[in-house]
Amino acid sequence: MSASFETPLPLTLTLHGVRLEPLGLHHAPALRAAAEDGALWQLRVTSVPEPHEVDAYIHKAIEQRPTRLAFAVVDAASGALMGTTSYHDIVPAIGRLEIGYTWYGKRHQRTHVNTTCKLLLMTHAFETLGAALVGLRTDNFNHASQAAIERLGAKKDGVLRHHAVRRDGTVRDTVMYSITAGEWPEVKAHLRDKLARHGVR
Repeated sequence: MSASFETPLPLTLTLHGVRLEPLGLHHAPALRAAAEDGALWQLRVTSVPEPHEVDAYIHKAIEQRPTRLAFAVVDAASGALMGTTSYHDIVPAIGRLEIGYTWYGKRHQRTHVNTTCKLLLMTHAFETLGAALVGLRTDNFNHASQAAIERLGAKKDGVLRHHAVRRDGTVRDTVMYSITAGEWPEVKAHLRDKLARHGVR
């Protein structure tokens, strides 16, 4: 294990009215409703579960610990579940983890929620866990996701060709991004400014 890296354990993080809490089976009905908001499972380039798959989706996320830690994304004021996100591909030996398995109900897309979640998760990863690098990845045809990742300030590492199977059976290329510990202070300032410019303080 990296001398300064701590493997992430289940915890709750809160900022700007967004709460991240460990994803559990009790979230299944609300997560199902979030997926149904926009019929997100119909999008070819995402991995959102169909409504009948939600319980299995949560079971799998829990079974993947300690290499994955999944969160429910909750509106702190109302308690409404907005989506989910995860730390994953956690490699303690080199202080590396990724942020992914991220999706939100349609009504919460293009809001401050995603930026807030990334700020919460990256702050915890770099400043508490001692991560050397945080990675992000997406489908080569998910141009909206690529643009969102680039707006966060992540650097494009490259493309893994013929890397993973999509829900329709085709094989995708995966676009890889990352932020290093050295880049984090500038990225953190950028994210805070981005939220402030949208009136989130």
